[in-house]
Amino acid sequence: MPVIWLIDAYRAGEQSQVRALVDALGWPCEIKRLHYRKHVVLPHVLGQSSLRGITVESAAMLEAPWPDLVISSGVRNEPVCRWIRAHSGGHTRYVHVGRPWGTLDSFDLVITTPQYRVPRRANVLNNMLTLHSVTPERLASAREQWQGAFAHLPRPHIAVIAGGDSGPFTLGPLAASRLARQASTLARQNGGSLLVSTSSRTSADAVDALQAGIDVPNFFYRWQPNDQANPYFGMLAVADRLVVTGDSIAMLSEACATGRPVQIFDLGGMRGPSDVPVDSRLQASLYGALMRWFWQPLSRDITLVHQQLRASSRATWLEEESGASVVPGESDMQRAVAAVQNLFSQD
Repeated sequence: MPVIWLIDAYRAGEQSQVRALVDALGWPCEIKRLHYRKHVVLPHVLGQSSLRGITVESAAMLEAPWPDLVISSGVRNEPVCRWIRAHSGGHTRYVHVGRPWGTLDSFDLVITTPQYRVPRRANVLNNMLTLHSVTPERLASAREQWQGAFAHLPRPHIAVIAGGDSGPFTLGPLAASRLARQASTLARQNGGSLLVSTSSRTSADAVDALQAGIDVPNFFYRWQPNDQANPYFGMLAVADRLVVTGDSIAMLSEACATGRPVQIFDLGGMRGPSDVPVDSRLQASLYGALMRWFWQPLSRDITLVHQQLRASSRATWLEEESGASVVPGESDMQRAVAAVQNLFSQD
């Protein structure tokens, strides 16, 4: 059975993806948590194989016997993983999750998603959605834990999952108020209620506007760090349908994993030019210019994910008629696990 080193990702979203992949593989794994020399940028900017971007203490953790497989994500980890593969004499395979920054031939396998616009190659797996830990077993456990807390609310239960600012899109008070109105209308038309969860990226102003604008029976959760009573997975498990803000591919991925109808809320401009009032944000304008005028790998285009979700009938826009529940076929995680296993099929 192959032995894995997980070079842990340093951003929460990427960390959850690589850990979910390791769990799904079920192979022996050692987690390496590195510390970085932030002023050292040339190794990852130039696509080098090097440990110069990490501290001496972190480098000391990386020594033979070398693993069969190294899994990671994030630009700062790329030089480290290339160094491990080189010093193993080519024994170690290198799997990268998410956006690749180095040349594609510097990876054994890249597992990525549409917003990064990675070209098709033999060593690239272009999944529609991100890897995650939403499994039938976890949903069943969350349903048992949380269904009593929502039992007093009329059905159907409509989960509303709010993200935050992302690239050229902004979830401010204007968008949050519009989300509240549209979700409330949806619940009222169906005689149901809302299960609302904000996230770490939802601004305080957006949270206030969202809560103030809801005028139907609801359960409202304001995200808190390290909250053991976070009902997010309970909402995924109990919801009859889900509304997710279009800024987060991770939240869309987890919502789609429930098999329930999913609708995407357009923060403004996600479907092209619109006369809907949007929240102004300087960073959003600058990111829009980056996407339009600069080198594509420097940005991500989440609208490509929206397009594929709609084309595959896995999600619709909030204003559109919601489709039926989706019967899951082969999942993105199953494809990822098969691709990793295939690296060792000839051993």
